[in-house]
Amino acid sequence: MAEGRAARGHARPAESGAFDAVVVGAGFAGMYMLHRLRGLGFSARVYEAGGGVGGTWYWNRYPGARCDVESLQYSFSFSEELDQEWNWSEKYSPQPEILAYANHVANRFDLRRDIRFDTRVTAATFDETTNRWRIETDRGDEVTAQFCIMAVGCLSAPNRPAFAGMDDFRGPIYHTGEWPHDGVDFTGLRVGVIGTGSSAIQSIPIIAQQAKALTVFQRTATWSVPAWNEALSAEYLKEAKTHYPELRAKARARPTGFYFPFNIQPALQASAEQREAQYEAAWQRGGLPFLGAYGDLLFEKAANDTIADFAREKIRGIVKDSATAELLCPQNVFGCKRLCVDTGYFETYNLPHVKLVDVSKTPIERFTSDGIVVDGTEYKVDAIVAATGFAAMTGSFDKIAITGRGGRTLAEKWRAGPRAYLGIATAGFPNLFMITGPGSPSVLASMIQAIEQHVDWLADCLSHMRDVGADTIEPVRADEDAWVAHVNDVSTVSLRSTCSSWYVGTNIPGRPRVFMPYIGGFPVYVQRCNEVMNAGYEGFVLDGARGSNAPPAVRFTERWQVPLDIEVISPAAVAARRVPVV
Repeated sequence: MAEGRAARGHARPAESGAFDAVVVGAGFAGMYMLHRLRGLGFSARVYEAGGGVGGTWYWNRYPGARCDVESLQYSFSFSEELDQEWNWSEKYSPQPEILAYANHVANRFDLRRDIRFDTRVTAATFDETTNRWRIETDRGDEVTAQFCIMAVGCLSAPNRPAFAGMDDFRGPIYHTGEWPHDGVDFTGLRVGVIGTGSSAIQSIPIIAQQAKALTVFQRTATWSVPAWNEALSAEYLKEAKTHYPELRAKARARPTGFYFPFNIQPALQASAEQREAQYEAAWQRGGLPFLGAYGDLLFEKAANDTIADFAREKIRGIVKDSATAELLCPQNVFGCKRLCVDTGYFETYNLPHVKLVDVSKTPIERFTSDGIVVDGTEYKVDAIVAATGFAAMTGSFDKIAITGRGGRTLAEKWRAGPRAYLGIATAGFPNLFMITGPGSPSVLASMIQAIEQHVDWLADCLSHMRDVGADTIEPVRADEDAWVAHVNDVSTVSLRSTCSSWYVGTNIPGRPRVFMPYIGGFPVYVQRCNEVMNAGYEGFVLDGARGSNAPPAVRFTERWQVPLDIEVISPAAVAARRVPVV
C-alpha cells in the first residue's frame, strides 16, 4: 500500500525524564489538553505519531475531505479571542483550512515546544510501586508520568484491506486515511475505489474529474444528503461572531452538541403531503440537520421508512441509469450509520466513464497485477483507493501495549468489548484517562465540543487531586459495569442499535458487537459527568487523598452548564414525546 505518512523529521536523541502528565496524540484533543495542563502548572509532554498537529486532519488529505459539521461550530470554544480572530471561508471548510486552523491554534498558544512529533507511543505500563506510568516510544524515549492521557482519536486507526493478491498489483494502493501529503494525480488513469462510506462519497466526485475511468466497488450503499456548501461572506461572519456565545450555548443543549433547527413533532402524525414538504425543505437546507425534520425518525421504524422512501426517490431522480440507481439506494434504516454529506456524489454516476460494481453478494475475490477480480470478471485499474474506514473507537488503543494493575493489559480487559466509566477511565488502570473514549458521546456529537468537555472535566479532576494530595484515581468496577450497562441499554432506544456499522464494530472481522458511543445525548452526558464530580467523584476511588473526597473548589466544567432559558433536548425525551417544539 502506498505510504501515506510523511517522511520522519530530523533525528533526535531519545529522551528520559519525569512529567506530571504524558499525552498521546496532538490532534484537537491533545492540543487542548496540553493547553489546560500548562495553565494549571502541570509539566507535560505530548507524543504525536504524525509530523504535525491536527490529528485526523493531518492524515486525511484525500480529495474532497471536509467536516460534516459547519465550520463555525466545528471549532474550539474555550477562547473568545480565538473565536473572533479566525475567519472560516466556507460553510463546510475543506481539510487544508481545518489543518491551517489547527496549526494556528498551535502557534497562538505556543504548543509545539512540548510536543514530540514523528514519535509513536508503543507501550504504557503502570508501576504499582511508584504509582506512575512508564511510557515508551518507537524513538527510544522512556519517560514517567503520574497521569497518562490518551488523546488518540476515535477514527485514527485505518482499516487496511487484506485481499488476496494485493502484493501482485503493480500500481499504487492508497488508503484515504493515510493519504500522501504531496497529493495524488489521477489524470489519465484507470482508478478503482473500494468502499462507499464517507471518505469515498467525498473523494469519488473529485477523482472522477481526473480519472480516465473510475470503477467503484460497493458492498453497502450509504445514505447521503447534499451539503449545499457555500462561501461565507464577511457580513455573515461578522453577524455570526456577534452571537457566538448564544450559538455555543444552544449547541450544548442539543443531543449532538451542535445547533440546528429541530422539529420535535412526530412524522407519523403528519400527513403524507406535510411530510413531503417538510422533507423537501430539509433536503434543500442540506447537511446533517436533514435528520431533524421530525422527532421520531430514529425511534420509530414506520417514521424512518417515510424519510428513507423520500431519500431513495431523490437518488432515483438524480441517477439516470435505473439499475445503478437501485444499487445506490440503501435498504437499511435511514441514519442508522452516520449520515454522509456530499457534493455531487450521486450525479457522478451519470458520467460515462464511471461504473459501479456491486460486491455485496459476490465479494472481491482477489487482486491481480492489473486489477481487481469480482465474480470471475477482472476490472483493469492503474491505481486503487481503499476507502475502507477505520477500526473505530478502540483501534488506536490496540496499537499500544497498555498494562495496568497486576500486569493485565487493556487489550485483555477489552477482549469482549471496551469497558470504561463515563468513557473517561477504566478500572484496573489508575490515572489512565481517555478523551472521548468508548462510552462517551464522542462520534455522536460534535467532536471538538465533546473533546473540550472531557478535557475540562479532566483538568478539574487533576487539579483537585493535586489539592488533596491524591496519588491515584480509578473507577470502581461496579460503577464502571453499571455505566457500561447503561450505555448499552440507552442504545436500544434508537434504531441505530439495529444496524451493522462501525458504531458497533461490525466493519472489522472478529470484533465483538458492542454499541460503543453513548447515544443518550450530549447534554444528558455532561449533566451526569458534573453530577459525578459534584458528588465527590462518585464511582471513583482517590487513593492517598487528605480529608474528604469533595468536589473541586473551582470548576471549569461549570461553563458546560446549559442556561436555564435554553431547552435541553435529549434522545430519551424525544422518544417519549416529552419535549416541546423548538
